[in-house]
Amino acid sequence: MLMIDRLQSMFKTLRTRGEKAMGLFLTNGFPDPESTRLLLEAIDEAGADFIELGMPFSDPLAEGVPIQRASERALRHGVRMVDVLRMAEAFRSRSQTPLLLMGYINPVYRYGVQAFCRDAVQAGVDGLILADLPPEESQALAEAAQAADLAMVYLIAPNTPSDRIRQIDALATGFVYAVSITGLTGSQLQSYETIEAYLARARQFVSRNPLLVGFGIRSHEDALRFSRYTDGFIVGSALIRLVERLWDDSTLSLSDRLEAVQRFVYELKYGAPVSTA
Repeated sequence: MLMIDRLQSMFKTLRTRGEKAMGLFLTNGFPDPESTRLLLEAIDEAGADFIELGMPFSDPLAEGVPIQRASERALRHGVRMVDVLRMAEAFRSRSQTPLLLMGYINPVYRYGVQAFCRDAVQAGVDGLILADLPPEESQALAEAAQAADLAMVYLIAPNTPSDRIRQIDALATGFVYAVSITGLTGSQLQSYETIEAYLARARQFVSRNPLLVGFGIRSHEDALRFSRYTDGFIVGSALIRLVERLWDDSTLSLSDRLEAVQRFVYELKYGAPVSTA
């Protein structure tokens, strides 16, 4: 299956069911490389509709403290771009859940744009999200991604003008990522009414692509409230915080940790614990 087709097929299936897409973000190499592999499996099994695998970077400008710490922890383990691609390949060998790489443009430039897109596709990656790459500066990467059949996702924010939202929707080939706040990942949500008004406005101008919301979503209630205006939601920092707490607790077994993560992911989407009946 083509990479973009896998992502679009997921959205189409969920629309048919009347469901919202749930994406989870996890930094590769966090809390350690082996645990990343196990966590990806757990998140997938718990009901993630797609997964964003973070590419660790030393200067993650859009990230709050939790994801900054996750990147630092991964880099201390010596994680490189080639390790991200190997993790993606290992995941793809077990699952057809769409997988996107999320990060920053400098490591991609260092790897080489065309080589990166080629190797990402070979690893089974479906799309790219680069938080510091505006559409005006993305032509080289967008062309390489299109040639490789990788989806490109662009971000909008509450202060993005309506005409620019239209422009970004025209350029995106995966989905449009609506950042819920003008701030860092993991920030506390301030005014629900303001965010809802922004998402309602964005919904009017995003017509070609699915619209998803992320940043600051911590619960099923948050996800339910904001996805009224979108096709789904993305959770990153809340998952990173949970994993950090679980893996730093030496009293917990590995199975306890993984079960807690699966419960969190399931409840994010469905709002109720898994039935044991």
